[in-house]
Amino acid sequence: MNPLLAKLQPYPFERLKQLFAGVTPAPEFAPISLGIGEPKHATPAFIKDALSAGLGALAAYPATAGELKLRTAFTHWLHRRYSLTLDPATQVLPVNGSREALFSLAQTVVDASAQPKPVVMSPNPFYQIYEGAALLSGAEPYYVPSVPARNFAVDWDSVPDDVWARTQLVFVCSPGNPTGAVMSLDEWKKLFALSDRHGFVIAADECYSEIYFRDEPPLSGLEASMKLGRPDFKNLIALTSLSKRSNVPGLRSGFVAGDAALIKGFLLYRTYHGSAMSGAVAAASIAAWGDESHVVDNRAQYRAKFAAVTPLLEPVLDVRLPDASFYLWAGVPEVWAGDDEAFARALYAQYNVTVLPGSYLARDTDHSANPGRGRIRMALVAETAECVEAAQRIVRFVKDGRR
Repeated sequence: MNPLLAKLQPYPFERLKQLFAGVTPAPEFAPISLGIGEPKHATPAFIKDALSAGLGALAAYPATAGELKLRTAFTHWLHRRYSLTLDPATQVLPVNGSREALFSLAQTVVDASAQPKPVVMSPNPFYQIYEGAALLSGAEPYYVPSVPARNFAVDWDSVPDDVWARTQLVFVCSPGNPTGAVMSLDEWKKLFALSDRHGFVIAADECYSEIYFRDEPPLSGLEASMKLGRPDFKNLIALTSLSKRSNVPGLRSGFVAGDAALIKGFLLYRTYHGSAMSGAVAAASIAAWGDESHVVDNRAQYRAKFAAVTPLLEPVLDVRLPDASFYLWAGVPEVWAGDDEAFARALYAQYNVTVLPGSYLARDTDHSANPGRGRIRMALVAETAECVEAAQRIVRFVKDGRR
């Protein structure tokens, strides 16, 4: 077995399962889970119809690069959403969801033979695939803390120069998981300057870009690159998917876009890896990327849900409406002394509500304490009534004061 597998840490939901082991929740409450960020809104019928109509494509092997019609669907969406013009032949690729692409991109980009201890950097807290991708590429993960006082902006200034010099890949997530923070143009400018100086690749995870609560939609890394006079998207790959945007997590469909040289190498890797998108999935994806009305409706549902839930929780938790995404990133009351695990376990036992301890989504490091400690992540993915019921139970739980 690959010895690097031994470096992988248990996934957050495995840790949650262990935390709840032996706990029997109060039987008078029906279970409500705010733990897993899996969209629960209905999949639009037209996407399912397109999937069914495309089943004839199962009789042929799909092309790893995808058909031109599929890649053009990606570039048309990028133009409508961000006013960007990309070449469908060289600057986009289909992927089987952003999760597999995030992992495989690191295997493509990282050259562990080029220097001792190459670094793959990510925000802290973070999506755990970033860490696993770094470890299995032979790199050393480096976690950069997010700053609550700055709307959870990543503190790039805290990274020493010697670490930047070893960095080959930087994962960013905007809108962020779990914080919901959106990177500003100034933050992108700083990161691009660092990339130019040190030569690292930026992987911009943008899978939550279509769920937002302000009038102005979140800025894409590609959009920022263009605004800052970088039309070739040098050393930048943006990744997005249909899972959250179109409520099709089981479709496993997304795309990457950006630097044509990186796309070329990524295509070569994926050809050998066998990462081709099924023709039936491609047909459904073309339909989904071509329609915005269902996205507007989906966003309206989340806006209504967050408008109902956030005011209920604000008096009892350190929480506010995020910029985007479908998470609330909340600080637990001071009486819990920062013990997010104990809070989550007691809430589950007493009120049968599942939340994810924030410490499971972050790491202690030599340069900072675990920034998720003392926080919980709540995924408001269920219907509004169920999320409101969960919030009301959390309010009762906090006010009860029982540990």
